[in-house]
Amino acid sequence: MFVERIYDEDLAQAAWMIGCQATGEALLIDPERDVCRYLDRAKYNGLTITAITETHIHADFLSGTAELASQTDATCYLSSHGGDDWSYQWTKNSNSNIQFVEDGDTFQIGNITIAVVHTPGHTPEHICFLIHDKDTKEAIGYATGDFVFVGDLGRPDLLETSAGIQGVMEASAQQLHKTCQRFLKMDDFVQIWPAHGAGSSCGKALGAVPQSTIGYEKRTSPPLQLIGDEEAFVDFMLTGQPEPPLYFARMKQMNRDGMPILGGLPAPKKIESATELKRLALTATTIDTRDWAEVRDGHLPNTIWSKANGDFHRYAGSFVDASEEIILIVREDELDRALRNAIRIGLDKIIVWAEPEVLLQVPNLETMPEITVQELDTVENISILDVRRLPEFEAGAIGGAINVAHTRLLGRLNEIDKKQTWVVNCHGGSRSAAACMELKRKGYTVTNLAGGYKGWKQHTSFCEV
Repeated sequence: MFVERIYDEDLAQAAWMIGCQATGEALLIDPERDVCRYLDRAKYNGLTITAITETHIHADFLSGTAELASQTDATCYLSSHGGDDWSYQWTKNSNSNIQFVEDGDTFQIGNITIAVVHTPGHTPEHICFLIHDKDTKEAIGYATGDFVFVGDLGRPDLLETSAGIQGVMEASAQQLHKTCQRFLKMDDFVQIWPAHGAGSSCGKALGAVPQSTIGYEKRTSPPLQLIGDEEAFVDFMLTGQPEPPLYFARMKQMNRDGMPILGGLPAPKKIESATELKRLALTATTIDTRDWAEVRDGHLPNTIWSKANGDFHRYAGSFVDASEEIILIVREDELDRALRNAIRIGLDKIIVWAEPEVLLQVPNLETMPEITVQELDTVENISILDVRRLPEFEAGAIGGAINVAHTRLLGRLNEIDKKQTWVVNCHGGSRSAAACMELKRKGYTVTNLAGGYKGWKQHTSFCEV
């Protein structure tokens, strides 16, 4: 039996490849959309992907199930538990081999048996997979998707907070409690293979350890210690969850209803003319991946700032719509990473890219004002916008600030008066910098607070001594 965790550090997302070495067949669980890397790993290990599945309709990335099925003869095993609202629709127009599965079903990957377990709570259709090696009654592993993480559980509020279905998160949390009661009866020795690690927005306290066991999670996971007290469990699971990026709603819809098949990574044209770059920037959105100080001191009009790393989905995903044509400002050695991060969240319309050296040849670049915490004391007639998460804001904030998390900013612009001049802060200055660039695109007068709330707190504490 072969098991490999294929991990995306930027989205903190894990796909699991389960292979039967005797027959050369493999199952891939929860793939992302840039599927070439899975095919490469299978080939390297002498395997052929003959089956694809996913634990649920994801909110944080576009699934690679349909993409991979279009490039292979693999069978797709999908949950039949979604009901009227959360059943797969893209399958109706697909030529792929699709089998719907439900709780208690099994299927084979060579000599390996995969048993389906319905685990609603994070989402209604969520399923997990118990993995049995040849001729073994006991499972070796449990692919838990977004149900059980190391040290946490999948959040039950996303249908309401990201997909906009009102009044369902408490019932979802209650359902998750029931699902956990079933989990507690499972064998302690079974390994847990989750779909996310630390840094994911699908929970609030995910551990960085890649896998665990059922027994260890029973004994140590904070929410599992509350099983038996439904009220306390529901309160715990619905408190302190991070505000989901706005793109989550689009991911849910596209993963349910369908998305374009890419057939490979995009190959945008490279721009080497500053004149052409400036012309294209008048009608396209520029995603500038340079360091903040460089972007602050010179950028094209209609630019947002987003590094090509794990910030990409939080910043570009929060501020760029899938319909926008995109220019990437990126070093060549980071181009592949930026392209993959873009298509994983459905930002497919990347028309051109340019290296920073070309951008610096464009005359009259725009700049973003920025002040220090010391200078904040001397500025008059300003309003303060804090773009941290609500729990951060409630723990302490600059006097008079209003709070809108940067991941929800575009949905709450009506709360930000365009007639005001705004100083924008986060904890250290990065989230606020990204928010400033987007607010500038929308016509606001903004200044970034370098050092953020952390710097302001240190400054005011020093002044009080």
